[in-house]
Amino acid sequence: MALVGGLATSTQRKPAGFESALDFRRLMHETSSETPSQQAVSWRRNLYAITIAQWLAIVGFTLREPILPFYLKHLGDLSTNSATRWSGLFAAGGGLTMAITAPIWGLVGDKFGRKPMLLRSMIAASITVGLMGLATAPWHIVGLRLVEGAFTGTVTASTALVATSAPKERLGFNLGMVQTAVFAGAAFGPAIGGFSSAHFGYRATFVISAGLLISAVIMVVFFVQEVFTRQEPTTASAEGFGSRWAWMLGSMMLTMLTVLFMVRFVQMGIRPVMPLYLQELGHFTDTHAATVSGWMFGVLGVSSAASAIIFGRHGDKVGHQKILFWCVLGAGLLYLPMAVAQSAWHMIALQGLFGIAAGGMIPSANAIIADVTPAERRGFTFGITATAGAVGAAIGPLLLSTLIAPAFGFETAFVTVGVILVGLAATLAVVVRSRPQPRAVTESVFVAPGRGD
Repeated sequence: MALVGGLATSTQRKPAGFESALDFRRLMHETSSETPSQQAVSWRRNLYAITIAQWLAIVGFTLREPILPFYLKHLGDLSTNSATRWSGLFAAGGGLTMAITAPIWGLVGDKFGRKPMLLRSMIAASITVGLMGLATAPWHIVGLRLVEGAFTGTVTASTALVATSAPKERLGFNLGMVQTAVFAGAAFGPAIGGFSSAHFGYRATFVISAGLLISAVIMVVFFVQEVFTRQEPTTASAEGFGSRWAWMLGSMMLTMLTVLFMVRFVQMGIRPVMPLYLQELGHFTDTHAATVSGWMFGVLGVSSAASAIIFGRHGDKVGHQKILFWCVLGAGLLYLPMAVAQSAWHMIALQGLFGIAAGGMIPSANAIIADVTPAERRGFTFGITATAGAVGAAIGPLLLSTLIAPAFGFETAFVTVGVILVGLAATLAVVVRSRPQPRAVTESVFVAPGRGD
């Protein structure tokens, strides 16, 4: 079940730029000496500027997570079930529009450059998030989320810019930094949002979110450089439909796309209504529930960030397929007891443990995808994985938050997720066992698939 061969090659090589991280000032001003284009643009400076900007953006996006259901209740004087449905529509709508527009923005980026795409996504986010603070009805929030999904996508834009500005042998380290920024931002944002809503109110929290996103825009404008040269179509890009897609129809590739779809299905399916479940367990006021939810999301983000690094490196030694199997199985087994949690603190502990499993799933799946994908097709392939994740982020809330949780209770939604993940682990065991040992992976690839930010 493990990837073998040249994995040792990548683990023995000292991570380039790691030791230089101790001297941030030098990294931000150092230029690369490897190629003329990299002499003009320091990939290290770009990496750290984009990492900081992405962290600011994710914090800005996730400030609203612990307060969103209560803000919707406040706007529409809604019952808990109605707030649950509106929260599900909010999450699903953004994923749906992003799934449609992400490939379009990718083509635009290939034609005009990736930095304009990153600025487009962050500027659009600052506008939509700021306007949410002025909303007067629940449908205003959902409508703005639809627009946000269509015009944002900061993680995908950051990943594309980093991937095209970094030397090939530094690609894994660079993409890993972007993913760390995503997890770290998701850890801090909800905690800050819960505190902000308790002390300044719901609307002020959205204003703070918009301010953080504007700060990310400023970071990109002044510190990120791109020398963009449009690539002319190659013979490979002109191949027919069958040649382009045949290698993607293998059992391993389809299984990995299913994994990435299900990861986002699970994450976004339950997340919108989690604050309401905590409120039910703890009999909290809306304000107190928002604060406790922020703590829970913070614990989840920290454990995910730590495990992503640990499992990513460990997978290079024991095999990413093995890591993926045990992480998916562990995630499913951890969701089942959430249905019988007796207090909010039980949920916080279980979500923290789930974060350990969740942090290992995405890096492992992407490393396996990199192995089974021809090098010249990786950009195209990870565009497909982003769409798979976005579709999962759209369908999950519709089924779990909008339909199952209001009709059958929160507990049924948790059991449903647990059973799905355990079934997915069983499928992985069958597929991996039937697959011959793959070729070595010399680059660890960490890309968040289709995150709706």
